Amino acid sequence: MTRSPGANGDGPLSAYDLDSLRERRSVKWATYPPDVLPMWVAEMDTPLAEPIASALTAAIRRGDTGYAAAGRLPEVYAEFASRRYGWRPDPAGMRLVADVMSGVVEAMLLTTTRGDRVVVNTPAYPPFFVWLDRIGRHIVESPLALGESGYRLDFDRLERDFAAGAEAYLLCSPHNPTGLVFGEEELATVAGLADRYGVRVIADEIHAPLTYPEARHVPFASLDTAASARAITLVSATKAWNLPGLKTALAVPGPETPTELARIPEEVSVRAGLLGVLASEAAFAEGEPWLAGLMAGLDANRRLLGEALVDKVPAIRWYRPQATYLAWLDCRALALGADPAEVFLERGRVALSPGPRFGAAGQGFARLNFATAPERVAEAVDRIAAALQTTEFPRNVPNDGGLGDRKRG
Repeated sequence: MTRSPGANGDGPLSAYDLDSLRERRSVKWATYPPDVLPMWVAEMDTPLAEPIASALTAAIRRGDTGYAAAGRLPEVYAEFASRRYGWRPDPAGMRLVADVMSGVVEAMLLTTTRGDRVVVNTPAYPPFFVWLDRIGRHIVESPLALGESGYRLDFDRLERDFAAGAEAYLLCSPHNPTGLVFGEEELATVAGLADRYGVRVIADEIHAPLTYPEARHVPFASLDTAASARAITLVSATKAWNLPGLKTALAVPGPETPTELARIPEEVSVRAGLLGVLASEAAFAEGEPWLAGLMAGLDANRRLLGEALVDKVPAIRWYRPQATYLAWLDCRALALGADPAEVFLERGRVALSPGPRFGAAGQGFARLNFATAPERVAEAVDRIAAALQTTEFPRNVPNDGGLGDRKRG
């Protein structure tokens, strides 16, 4: 059964009931048995935005399912970035890739060699570890600093890691899984360090459209620095408009890197999906009204989640994300071991992403996806609390519900 989107003031997040979602065949809903509430992988429980649905329906009607070409996507993205961020990258140098991770791999192959050191801020998106290892790059884990007011870049640690012989820095901005949005001054400091030590910056900015009103996404390549001019940025509509299965992203060159991106083999672009290109064009050109409704619902879910954790599991600490629909839960006070998600799954039948997959800094953490109806967010917290009923854990640890201000460092 499909409900009317927005009937409860939650926009696209409340469009489907649980039975309808369990009919989906995507990895989020197909991985676990029906008694498990899936709150893990980065898929949203939303319908498609109407312009995207119309573009895909028209393509199916005309049998337009051949090999992909970039088409209008680079120009459409450049216009979107201009409206959204005040940054208009040159469409001529952009290259179509299947997804952001494959674009990161191609950028690394262009700018580094086997055995080179690549700095990554941890906790970090798990595929970074898998794919950089597969192409023979050595990952240097550079943990974010965690204080009373949340996460921030640790510039002293970052400088040490750059100075130790790093060739590249994989910047995840906004950051997954913490939801941290880096300010212009912070990014300028990063650029200064990269210039000083000759480190190439590869920026994964897939979550940029999902930035909340209290923060502002600054594209790294929009800065007036040498490191920004030499950067390669990966962007996609797939996270913000829920299109991950349609396999489309863009590699965006800095002013000094178009000739490098031109060396990406044509076969790489062919791996992208034509339906993904058409959907992404519609998303960037006409999808901002739908995105505004989504962000209002996600903002409400952020607050609901914080309040529910304070009420039901105050020992879990978290810091309200400034972007993304992902909550990074600090469960270390519960003394559940390295992987609390395993306990929540076994005892509460709720699936979260295991923290250890995000690097050494993920020990004792779990990631929760709150891009769903509010009642399922509340149920997820209830299930986590139920999983702990037979477990001894501290019950009086302060938790501000993720509502505290972030102090910038």
